[in-house]
Amino acid sequence: MSATKPPRGELPDSDPEDSSEELTQVVCLESDLQDGQMMEVEVGHHSVLLARTEGKYSALGNQCTHYGAPLSKGFLSGHRVRCPWHGACFNVLTGDMEEYPGMDCLPCHKVEIQDSKVYVSVNKKTLRQEKRMKGMGKAVPGVNHTIMLLGGGAASLSCAEILRQERFGGRIIMATRDDLLPYDKTRLSKVMNVESETILLRRREFFHQYDIEVWLRKEALSIDTDKKTVTFDDGSVQNYDQLLISTGCRAKGLDIPGMKLDNVMMLETPEDARRIHAACTGTDVVLVGTSFVGMEVASYLLDKSSSITVIGSSELPYQSTLGREIGKFTMMMLSDRNVKFYMNDNVTEVKGVDGKVKEVVLKSGKVIPADVLIVGIGILANSQFLQGSKIAMDSKHFVIVDKYMRTSVPDVFCGGDLATFPLAMAKNQLVNIGHWQMAQAHGRIVALNMLNKTTELNSVPFYWTVLLGKTIRYAGYGEGYTEMVMKGKFEDRKFLALYIKDDQVIAAAGLNYDPAVSAVAERLVTGNVITKDEAQSDDLSWLQLS
Repeated sequence: MSATKPPRGELPDSDPEDSSEELTQVVCLESDLQDGQMMEVEVGHHSVLLARTEGKYSALGNQCTHYGAPLSKGFLSGHRVRCPWHGACFNVLTGDMEEYPGMDCLPCHKVEIQDSKVYVSVNKKTLRQEKRMKGMGKAVPGVNHTIMLLGGGAASLSCAEILRQERFGGRIIMATRDDLLPYDKTRLSKVMNVESETILLRRREFFHQYDIEVWLRKEALSIDTDKKTVTFDDGSVQNYDQLLISTGCRAKGLDIPGMKLDNVMMLETPEDARRIHAACTGTDVVLVGTSFVGMEVASYLLDKSSSITVIGSSELPYQSTLGREIGKFTMMMLSDRNVKFYMNDNVTEVKGVDGKVKEVVLKSGKVIPADVLIVGIGILANSQFLQGSKIAMDSKHFVIVDKYMRTSVPDVFCGGDLATFPLAMAKNQLVNIGHWQMAQAHGRIVALNMLNKTTELNSVPFYWTVLLGKTIRYAGYGEGYTEMVMKGKFEDRKFLALYIKDDQVIAAAGLNYDPAVSAVAERLVTGNVITKDEAQSDDLSWLQLS
């Protein structure tokens, strides 16, 4: 098959020897940067990240390949720069991506030192390309080894890409019950009138080019790990040599009268997001659940719905994850915009007229008018098809894996939201974390271990949530924290919360405090303990705040 052109903004590994049509400029003096420092420079009106590590200068694209954040405002540690927005990491010497959620690498530029001046040369042809795709192989005729990926999310996609990057030449099949190619699920609660095409992570041509088969609208019904077969809902049976299960989770419904009425909605797909956007415009909306997604949906609908009421079973939104203070702050931000909250309460019945939602009845007796009811009260594991198999699961039906993402059955791996895995930064405590970046990291570890390149999972969870156009970033694993150290003030809408357990920082959450959360993530991933004393100190130089 002839190679198709890569999508705009992405280029395959380019030839560094090609010096034709280069644009070269002096960007600074050699003495302008010390080791461990970086800055943004311009070459031909093009933003370049210049970094100095171990006496050596390197120059690369300054825009993170995830959402275009300026990496010069990020956190530099050793040979790694971490994005200030969502925690993606890149090697400053090679431009290679080292931590998700970024998927592509950065373009690298030539650096030369002459007469104590630093010169950067940029290839004019690639000047506008902010991303570089790592070289990938294809299927090799005669290689019969089949790797089956169940689920079409972040873990499956990263697994498929790493397999091809590592030149695996066998067959790769990704089977999903979705009717869409892998897409960015983090967008659904933030931009709800989203066109599906705009959030695809890779285009159809990409999968064709690298021989990754994608089977859409195909759901696994059962697995026979002895025969190494998967049976699908259309009656077909497929053999595998190695298997990744990453079928994720589904939204949990309310077990109460009235749930079958029209305009009772849950957010799982881009189509759901569009339906919610359309149904909520100019109407009275009731939201059940105060998770990150619930709060994002409330924030999104603020200037679209007539009224928004939130019902929460706890005292404050996400108090068990981010703590009371940030829960209170979130509630205040939304309450200031006329969102009503009924906390420590539950919905007991949904009443309708002509088959449509009309009222929501609470346990407290309160009756709230509603044209639309959105339910976001948690998740259930998509593991029904594993019942009766030899694959070990926990009490909530999540699949248990080791630090190599292996299940209890040889050649069967699990990743993404469905996996309960040992978290290195939490002394290998078994956890289930439904973060986008974590699912991508799982996929990479699965791919490497499938190819016998023994690699342990060592990612630090990184999460972000958007409220009223402001992003709260979170890194680490804060469960069981006993105290919190606060920098900044809630009323200034600028803060950094450091969560402490056993006299050391285990997590951080920040608003307008970049790149502090990325700095904490980098310290946690290297095992470099942040003590309580360091957290409480007024000396914040270790955070590399801009």
